[in-house]
Amino acid sequence: MIKLKKFVTIALSAVLTTAALTGCSSSSDDSTAKEDGKGSVYYLNFKPESESQWKKIAEDYEKETGVKVKVVTAASGTYEQTLKSEIAKKDAPTLFQINGPVGYESWKEYCADLKDTNLYSKLLNQDMAIKDGDGVYGIPYVEEGYGIIYNQEIMDKYFALDGAKAKSIDEINNFTKLKEVSEDMQSKKDQLGIDGVFASTSLTPGEDWRWQTHLANLPVYYEYKDKGVSNLDKIDFTYSDNFKNIFDLYINNSTCEPTLLGSKTVSDSMAEFALGKAAMVQNGNWGWSQIAEVEGNTVKAENVKFMPIYTGIEGEEKQGLCIGTENFFSINSKASEADQKASIEFVEWLFTSDTGKNHVTNELGFIAPFNTFKDSETPQDPLAKEVLRYLGNKDLYNVDWNFTSFPSQTFKDDFGAALLEYCNGNMKWEDVKKLVVEEWASEKEASK
Repeated sequence: MIKLKKFVTIALSAVLTTAALTGCSSSSDDSTAKEDGKGSVYYLNFKPESESQWKKIAEDYEKETGVKVKVVTAASGTYEQTLKSEIAKKDAPTLFQINGPVGYESWKEYCADLKDTNLYSKLLNQDMAIKDGDGVYGIPYVEEGYGIIYNQEIMDKYFALDGAKAKSIDEINNFTKLKEVSEDMQSKKDQLGIDGVFASTSLTPGEDWRWQTHLANLPVYYEYKDKGVSNLDKIDFTYSDNFKNIFDLYINNSTCEPTLLGSKTVSDSMAEFALGKAAMVQNGNWGWSQIAEVEGNTVKAENVKFMPIYTGIEGEEKQGLCIGTENFFSINSKASEADQKASIEFVEWLFTSDTGKNHVTNELGFIAPFNTFKDSETPQDPLAKEVLRYLGNKDLYNVDWNFTSFPSQTFKDDFGAALLEYCNGNMKWEDVKKLVVEEWASEKEASK
């Protein structure tokens, strides 16, 4: 059984991130009510990398049960906007995702109480659920991790060079060494057969979530840790220079110039890594599908590894990956009883039946937080196995997903826009820091 004790402290701070999203699509037909009156499912998905898998799940479930499941994936960066639009329709989503306690406050009018469901009873740690009084309104369904993905083959090629700044990946356990190695690799990129050490830093609006959310999580995590809190109405951005350390390293040792990053997408970045044009890329274990599915992919699964995101924090030699969850299923309380029941039965099938669990483990690649999964039913893709490896390393601490407490999408979008201006040379770093501090406070106040 997967042990998730390290996730307890992050359970009630999870929010929906702005992951990169794809265009709308559906499976089965567009009706959310079956003609026989038994109900049907409409799932609004926000994970682009798993869109095809969800469509296959919907098809298989309908074949097995006769219950229709429609899957729609929101356009890039528009999940909240799409949900607001869809939830007001007659045929609204019956199954959707909330952004933890903060998101629950926005969507609680539509969240059915799930405390009596079989799925909730199977959670390894029920404290991870989104609760309000005696009710349960959001159930986490996956644990994920992110860090710096690296190509072991390219790294080994560098380590073998005369004068290499390290001889193995084990020597890279802090920012100072990562910077020394990365800059040396960049100077030897022609010898290594790469265009740059790091894949492009995607800063197209809607594609910048890896920086304004995931990377920004590290300085916020350490500020929270210093102050002994899990949320703040105002931050000092104490570790802004640490953010700048790694961000500068990314953009200055990349496959392209910093001024071109406003046209780069996450897909561009992952393709560069998959095609062997870059040795490293920051992303999560969900990125494996993006790597594996790139046409002409040259990276072997056994060479795809994780290292932590080092930023120059004291004692970071003991830092692991950023591990947590931002994914909470909620059932639309405004849907008919039949559709609510059908939606609950669908997710319970997914995480308790053999067929469903096979989809979860082998197609979605989820590390599921339920006691229905045996050790042998954990994902076998290389990045999921890396997350599990870090989870099992008692000598390292994992970084909580505190980005789930960020004040608003507006804050994140404006932070991303400021990072692009910084890359273009139009904004000084002190002005980026000022924007983060001031807008964090104003957006937190506006949300009250």
